Amino acid sequence: MEFLRPAGWEEALAAKAEHPTAVPIAGGTDVMVELNFDHRRPEYLLDLNRITELHEWEVGEETVRLGASVPYTRIIEHLRAELPGLALAGHTVGSPQIRNRGSVGGNLGAASPAGDSHPALLAAGAEVEAVSVRGTRFLPVEDFFTGVKRNALAEDELIRAVHIKKAAGPQQFSKVGTRNAMVIAVCAFGLALHPETRTVRTGIGSAAPTPIRARAAEDFLNAALEEGGFWDDGRPLTPSVARQFAELAAGACNPIDDVRGSAKYRRHAVGVMARRTLGWTWESYRAGSTTEGGAQCA
Repeated sequence: MEFLRPAGWEEALAAKAEHPTAVPIAGGTDVMVELNFDHRRPEYLLDLNRITELHEWEVGEETVRLGASVPYTRIIEHLRAELPGLALAGHTVGSPQIRNRGSVGGNLGAASPAGDSHPALLAAGAEVEAVSVRGTRFLPVEDFFTGVKRNALAEDELIRAVHIKKAAGPQQFSKVGTRNAMVIAVCAFGLALHPETRTVRTGIGSAAPTPIRARAAEDFLNAALEEGGFWDDGRPLTPSVARQFAELAAGACNPIDDVRGSAKYRRHAVGVMARRTLGWTWESYRAGSTTEGGAQCA
């Protein structure tokens, strides 16, 4: 195995173009596990740790530009107000040591259906900035995942940053695991209210071959909130609206049976999480805050 260590971004792109099979490594929280268990033995490793710009973020008027190597700890400490759903999801990622090294860019590159950042990115509305020596393109996060641990990057492309809409309304994240911490999700659910467009977005993890949005549930809730005048008067949601939203969210899943949980359980759990996160976010909206409480992991 050959170790490539570019000193800058342009050098990294050149190295990736010359060695398309090179596996990028920054935090190493996914790649090193695969190497240690001999599940992967690439010909080249492309070390991105010396590229300073990948560790930086920028808060704009409407979006946050998050460098691919910004660790979860920095998101939790510095971007909780702008990216509350992602910060809540970050709290459930591994141990403090993992949160200090792991990043959203690495999570996207691994493209695991159980990636903790994915539901929050889907719910918030994010774009992936993919770059090669040929140029730059921006991919909506819902189009980025193409299969189990497969993504839409070309062989010569690297993730430079993720562009995420700043929260204009409450966001929440919920995760079910086999224990309360340091666990891969059995399933996860993210929800974000976007009052400026009067829309709701969702994200589901570990309940389909790829992270997905529950689009039918979103469409139903968008119509119910608008037609019922809920956005204007901020009154409590009716139980029937919450129940139908939960049923449609569960119906969006296409899970499998595995050692962490059955398909039936995952569908049920997603429905429960959808109903609960809707309740939390709507109560936060009524109270005038972007988030309330902490991430829920059971």
